[in-house]
Amino acid sequence: MREYGVPAIYVPSPDSTMTDSLFDHAARWPDHPAFGRRVDGTWLPVTSRECADQVAAVAAGLIAWGLEPGDRVGLFSRTRFEWMICDFAIWTAGGVSVPIYETSSAEQVEWELGDSGAVAVFVESESLAATVAEVRPRLAAVREVWTIEAGGLDALTELGRAISADQVTARRRAVTAASPATIVYTSGTTGRPKGCMITHANLLSEVGNVTAAPGVADAVLNETKSTLLFLPLAHILARMIQLSVVATRVHLGHTGDLKNLPPQLAEFRPTSVLSVPRVFEKIYNTAQHTAATEGHARLFALADATAVAYSRSLDTGGPGLWLRARHALFDRLVYTKLRAAMGGRVEYAVSGGAPLGARLGHFFRGIGVNVLEGYGLTETCAGVTLNLPGAQRIGSVGRPLPGCSLRIAEDGEILIKGGPVFGGYWHDEVSTQAVFDDEGWFRSGDIGEIDDEGFLTITGRKKDLIVTSSGKNVAPAVLEDRLRAHWLVSHCVVVGDARPYIGALVTIDADVFEQWKQEKGKPVTASLADLREDADLMATVKDAVDEANKAVSSAESIKRFRVMATDFSVEGGELTPTLKVKRNVVYQAFADEVEALYRREE
Repeated sequence: MREYGVPAIYVPSPDSTMTDSLFDHAARWPDHPAFGRRVDGTWLPVTSRECADQVAAVAAGLIAWGLEPGDRVGLFSRTRFEWMICDFAIWTAGGVSVPIYETSSAEQVEWELGDSGAVAVFVESESLAATVAEVRPRLAAVREVWTIEAGGLDALTELGRAISADQVTARRRAVTAASPATIVYTSGTTGRPKGCMITHANLLSEVGNVTAAPGVADAVLNETKSTLLFLPLAHILARMIQLSVVATRVHLGHTGDLKNLPPQLAEFRPTSVLSVPRVFEKIYNTAQHTAATEGHARLFALADATAVAYSRSLDTGGPGLWLRARHALFDRLVYTKLRAAMGGRVEYAVSGGAPLGARLGHFFRGIGVNVLEGYGLTETCAGVTLNLPGAQRIGSVGRPLPGCSLRIAEDGEILIKGGPVFGGYWHDEVSTQAVFDDEGWFRSGDIGEIDDEGFLTITGRKKDLIVTSSGKNVAPAVLEDRLRAHWLVSHCVVVGDARPYIGALVTIDADVFEQWKQEKGKPVTASLADLREDADLMATVKDAVDEANKAVSSAESIKRFRVMATDFSVEGGELTPTLKVKRNVVYQAFADEVEALYRREE
């Protein structure tokens, strides 16, 4: 058993909360342009004082409406400036925010609002309001829905005029570090999302120690830097980056318009970005493909190899004269254009949610964008490890952050302790007890190794939970259970770990296949292997897939499937005696079928 920990640099005081930095900055640096807000295609500055005033005004409206301390409020929106305003306003009024992905299905919205007991919900648009309206008859606790794009915040601000500034301050200061701050839902292996109860102290521990970690303040997070957030703020990693940059006065912009992200990056020109491996993969793949179509495939290959070699040399004494010269040449020809695609000023990027891989890590560092990869879970307020400026090992997820400790159990599972580790799942004592051992270590469900210098490498997963290359957590049981509900489907295995989207291997029930052939007028002698790509069969299975996808968000839905030539069986080793699918066996035995799901992009 190996253990490695780093002492905390910052420990929250009992009376501190996540709203402190926002209001403190407004008092100390009122005119600092802390935020950028895109209005009609133009980025407009928002000062620290203006932001704090907007938060206080919405908080006053919540208090006037009747929000009580500890009440839960849903936040159902894409990433945007108002998301941050609502989050801080809920906290200022003493409430608990419940973020919901904007891609969530009606079933997911109903579960998360209902399970949390949310009394109200902020929604971004009329379309999301319609989703809430669909399930609201079954949500007795929800008394109000405020639509951001329909003037919901303005209405609250008007309502709040009856509340004095002193009343808002008193409500804010009644909150303590031990108070619940947010319930973040994350999918488990059972398929039912669980609410992670996270306190202000958990968030403060994460933010305080990340921003105080060696090299971070000087290189990445300070008032001279800027970042553009585009990942969903319902994801704990994006949320923690937002809180960290607010705490350090980094100039912060938001966008949920991913289709127009490149021009917005060019306009905003951030010095750092948060992303997931899939975005880095697309930047690389697009550059490679563009070079090939323009007849420069060999040039790009040489530039690629030079970038990787240059990065690797930084860990072994630095580049030699010839490598430096090649690197300078390709910097003018290739690397400058790649950096321009991210705005031209990006020096550091943070990657999380799924493994980046050493190859891409070295490539991007080699072109001048140092990707700091980390590791964590929703239950740990995102990162518990991180590669830091000056303390980086590409291919690993870094050392434990200050205030965090790791232990590798006898079976290789990563166990975690520290200030950011949550106290348990909302209204789920059974699940809470299952994820903590007798000594209070949180069981991550992941397998890893720690080297002598404390760098953690993830080597596998104990859980069935799938994490796509875009960082989306997907519980396969939800989709598989619904797929198997179709009469023609026997078994299915949902795949997609570290892949760009979710796919599925589907087997057909031999007992009803003959009936299906007869109904569709297929040859009596045709076998399943003969008809696995038959248009009618594919259409029938697609209907089952479409039905299954109704239970999940678009990001979690099955994009492609393959009908297998034979069914899984106990005899073949794919099923247990109780007819449960052995995932690892299927992955290995049908590796070619899995690869076929990803041979071309949609």
